[in-house]
Amino acid sequence: MGSDSEAERVKKSQEKEKERKSLLAVAPIAKPLAGKKLCKHTFKLVRKASEKKCVKRGVKEVVKSIRKGQKGLCIIAGNISPIDVITHIPILCEEADIPYIYVPSKEDLAHASATKRPTCCILVLNKPTKGELSPEDQEKLKADYDQVVTEITELTASLY
Repeated sequence: MGSDSEAERVKKSQEKEKERKSLLAVAPIAKPLAGKKLCKHTFKLVRKASEKKCVKRGVKEVVKSIRKGQKGLCIIAGNISPIDVITHIPILCEEADIPYIYVPSKEDLAHASATKRPTCCILVLNKPTKGELSPEDQEKLKADYDQVVTEITELTASLY
């Protein structure tokens, strides 16, 4: 029994150390940065949206979609190096009135979007680019999307 609790303590300390290191790797411009709870909700939304093909991955696709006028939610990884790769995206989002949030890890963002390759930014769209969703799926996705957007709006309002 004692060894089990010891193993659990070691595992928890390793997880805390990993989390601390990932937060140290986050760029200083990564604001607003999502907390644990918001990250969880955001990754859940990304997972559902990627299943429904409502996601644009990578800087090139995201910038092209924003310039075309597509609306959605932009999620940017905070541990990108060099940071210059993504510094223009928040400005584009603000001009297009698209909410955006930083998450601590590009690996976690890629995992949530069902991609093996680490992804530096994702645009979650309201509607799929091709085809249509069933009204039930559309409603579920819209509810999750609205919840995350309101949490992001509250977070950004508290920052400024």
